[in-house]
Order: sequence, then C-alpha cells, then structure tokens
Amino acid sequence: MKEYLLSIYQPGGEELVDPEFLAGAMRELGAIREELEASGCWVFGQGLHAPDTATVLRPSDGDVLITDGPFVEGKEYLGGFTIIRAPDLDAALAWGRRYALATTLPIEVRPFQGED
Repeated sequence: MKEYLLSIYQPGGEELVDPEFLAGAMRELGAIREELEASGCWVFGQGLHAPDTATVLRPSDGDVLITDGPFVEGKEYLGGFTIIRAPDLDAALAWGRRYALATTLPIEVRPFQGED
C-alpha cells in the first residue's frame, strides 16, 4: 500500500469557532482515526500549533538565518496532518473526503515520493 499525506488547512486570523461544532468535529475525527487504525491504514497524525509559533531557518551566505513566524503569510495555514496507507489514490481520497466533511475545512491529499 502507498502512503499519503492528508493536510488540513485552517483559515487564518482570529475567527471564533462554535464550541459545540468543534466538539462534534473532534468526535467525528476521533471516530475516523479509530476506523483508520482498525483497518491498518493509520500511520501518524497530529494537529499543529498556530503559525506564529513557527521558526524558519534559511540558508544565507554560508550561514543560517533564523526568524520567528511562518514561512509565508497566508489566508490559510497548515493546522494538522495525517499520514495514511491506502491501496490507491481513490481510497486515499475517500478518507480525505471524510476529513473534509467532519471539519468543513480544505483537505489536501498527496502521495509520498518513492513508492510504486
């Protein structure tokens, strides 16, 4: 089976999320994870802190420049990710579709390199 990255993109800014909606989404995400684990498709996944917690390292004239903040400012940011094993892209997209419906957020599905 191939491995795929499911990236969860969140809107930037100080948008408030309804606690009731968030609780329901987290329950649904937990159920999806349990199903992934039971099927042998789960590899790893985790949420990320906000972009303002990031540190960026850039090569510069033989040294490395360290700066606070995200690599790039944007309207959306990577809020979390899941790595799964799936027999093909269609199966990976089916899992991604469930994540999108549970979170109402954009989900990017991308295969890892080096696999047939």
